[in-house]
Amino acid sequence: MDQNNKNEEDYGYQLFPERNTQTFKKGSFAKNLFTYNHKCQVMLKFTLDTSPYAKLLLSAMKRSGCTVNKDRHFSCEDCDGTVSGGFDATTSQIVLCQNNIHQQSHMNRVVTHELIHAFDHCRAHVDWFNNFKHLACSEIRAANLSGDCSFSNEIVRLNLGIKQHHQKCVRDRALRSILAVRKVSREDAEKTVDEVFDSCFNDHAPFGRIPHSRRDAEHAYRDFQNRDRYYANL
Repeated sequence: MDQNNKNEEDYGYQLFPERNTQTFKKGSFAKNLFTYNHKCQVMLKFTLDTSPYAKLLLSAMKRSGCTVNKDRHFSCEDCDGTVSGGFDATTSQIVLCQNNIHQQSHMNRVVTHELIHAFDHCRAHVDWFNNFKHLACSEIRAANLSGDCSFSNEIVRLNLGIKQHHQKCVRDRALRSILAVRKVSREDAEKTVDEVFDSCFNDHAPFGRIPHSRRDAEHAYRDFQNRDRYYANL
């Protein structure tokens, strides 16, 4: 592998230091019971069991032949203070930053965001490292469909009163994610996001619509289940 390409693939891993060591081991039972790791595992299970966003994405991935296993495909780890999670395409594993996720609502959003990347990885065979447009498209979809730009979250950020404010939020968050994990200029990142924005913003799979709220996600999950039953009866 060309050294420059290797450096590009490694860029972003500094945010997830435990991805860089082969000596990382799951902690002892006592450590897991009383540390962030245990809390992270409990919140993750609650998300997977109760979130309509997560349940829809898991069902859609299973239908596409990519069944997700909690112990295999999720890892609670300490990360850089600037990130909450990530999708490691080399291992098909979702990293949850146990030192930065402290609320269940935050865990729900991070799991959903990263599951959208995992879904894209499964259905579209995304070339994360060599095709910058693929990365940009998945980041746009994740910001758009995960609840990152929900009205309630934007109130907390004091980002209101802007025309087409949801689109702006999606664009800004996608751009921020790209700059965090790729060694690229802001100008080049903005250009790529602009090139793919319309098509990727309007790709709502597997939700069928933008789930602006939990109720929207519940409706989308019910529609997906009904579609499953329809196909089963054909």
